[in-house]
Amino acid sequence: MLIATSITQANERRRVVDVHGQEYLLREFVGAVPQRGTYVEGNETNDNGLPQGFLVSQPPGSVTPPHFHETNQFQVFVGGSGRLGKRRADPVTVQFAGGHTPYGPIAAEERGVQYFTLRQAWDPGAKYLPAMRGRLARGRQRQRLAPQVERPAASVLGRLEAPAIETLIALEADGLGAELVRLGPGMRCVRPGGGGGQYQVVIGGTLVHDGEDLRRLSCRFATADERECELEAGGDGLAVLVLRFPALDRAGEGTGP
Repeated sequence: MLIATSITQANERRRVVDVHGQEYLLREFVGAVPQRGTYVEGNETNDNGLPQGFLVSQPPGSVTPPHFHETNQFQVFVGGSGRLGKRRADPVTVQFAGGHTPYGPIAAEERGVQYFTLRQAWDPGAKYLPAMRGRLARGRQRQRLAPQVERPAASVLGRLEAPAIETLIALEADGLGAELVRLGPGMRCVRPGGGGGQYQVVIGGTLVHDGEDLRRLSCRFATADERECELEAGGDGLAVLVLRFPALDRAGEGTGP
């Protein structure tokens, strides 16, 4: 199954949540956005059985403290400027954090910072440290931070004569991986599916889906039963991130370390 959401549709599904006294704007792409900025008992009632993907606009000068989530997720920094822990998190930067892997803080600078949070499954909310350390399950922590990549200009995409594929997170044994695919106008490319499913995030040009052009910051999720995923560029080419999750074991956890 493919779940596609344009940035226009996501802009119509917005919610403001409070995160330690700061207002964060969330745009819903897949599943249900969090009801709150932190976990509280009862958040589970918002679970609609889908993965959870949304775009966060974090306000200038704000800080998201270190925390963890229960499910695997990618974060893709697409706007503004900021830091993730001790590292820069400027556009376009991809981070993977496995379930129960602490990360952060996320510090927004003077323009704020904008990033996708793309989860393999629905999550009941951020568990901030050190207060919720007792809920942290140890043993499978995993985090990857890819080098920053430039968003390709339309002129660059227009000159491509063949698909260009750049590895951002090298494919791991359980299926975790990330890549940037660039296509010229009207070009098509088939990429592997399966594993634990994948998100495809448009960072330049347009992705054609069911005859519709999905422009920059649109998003598509392919469930694990999609064994192959065809990418089709619109008339101005396409630059798309392909973010692959690890396969899950029967307990719903990644099979990797």
